[in-house]
Amino acid sequence: MASAEAIAKLETKAVAAEKLIQLLRQQISQVKAAQAGQGNGGGAAFSQEIVQLREENSNLKSDVETWKAKLSAAEVTNGKKVFCAPIKSDENPKEVKAEAAPIVATDKKEKNVKADKPEKSPKEKKEVKKEDDTPVDIGRLDLRVGHIRKASKHPDADSLYVEEIDLGEEKPRTVISGLVKFIPEEEMQDRMAIILCNLKPSKMRGIMSEAMVMCASTPEKVEIMAPPAGSKPGDLVQVDGYSRNPDAQLNPKKKIFEACAPDLKVNDTKQATYKGVLWTVNGQPVTSQTLVGVQIK
Repeated sequence: MASAEAIAKLETKAVAAEKLIQLLRQQISQVKAAQAGQGNGGGAAFSQEIVQLREENSNLKSDVETWKAKLSAAEVTNGKKVFCAPIKSDENPKEVKAEAAPIVATDKKEKNVKADKPEKSPKEKKEVKKEDDTPVDIGRLDLRVGHIRKASKHPDADSLYVEEIDLGEEKPRTVISGLVKFIPEEEMQDRMAIILCNLKPSKMRGIMSEAMVMCASTPEKVEIMAPPAGSKPGDLVQVDGYSRNPDAQLNPKKKIFEACAPDLKVNDTKQATYKGVLWTVNGQPVTSQTLVGVQIK
């Protein structure tokens, strides 16, 4: 059962509803009487009341526009986007839009400033500039004498050798070469070679290759370039006129080796050259076995 308090509330609401209904009925009666009295001289009073209501409505509209203008001015002063700016009939809406635009642009500019990356230190800028200024030539390639201690066929690729090469470093490097079709496995053992040491290491059929064996090459025949007699692992390849300043690791995106490759050739006397200038180790030339006038790859 409902409580006494709930019943009292319902009764109160019912009384209020009845009073509201009575008030509405009285207003309806007054309107009907006013309409009926227009022909009997009551129309003048009714018309006067309408005029008065219109004046009050006009005044209210004027007050609302005044307060809108004050609010808009306050928003502009505080650097906020204008939402309540009044648009009068003689104003061009495009002009209002143009006034609001700089505020939005300012906000966007502030966000961009926050999003900017911190400036590089002077040292970093200097290093980047130094690398960019370094000429692209054979001096950027780290060519050294290497000793191929042993080589065996790649377990997952019939055309590849896996070689262990001593370059005068703490430990030998693993190098993958596609020489199976050109050089017998027994000739790959315990021999000296010229090695490009600063290529980016890459995995070939699951094994990481850390350098490249330089060879005189044709489609039918390939020969490993040989350093002069008496060379030791780690001895440097020099080319007169080109300062030896190799990158720690060649950036594949800059294609430095690819830029030098067309000028790496064996001349007519089996000597390795760059733009016609000899490769030398300890003052003696690097040579092929039999090939002449071919590219070195």
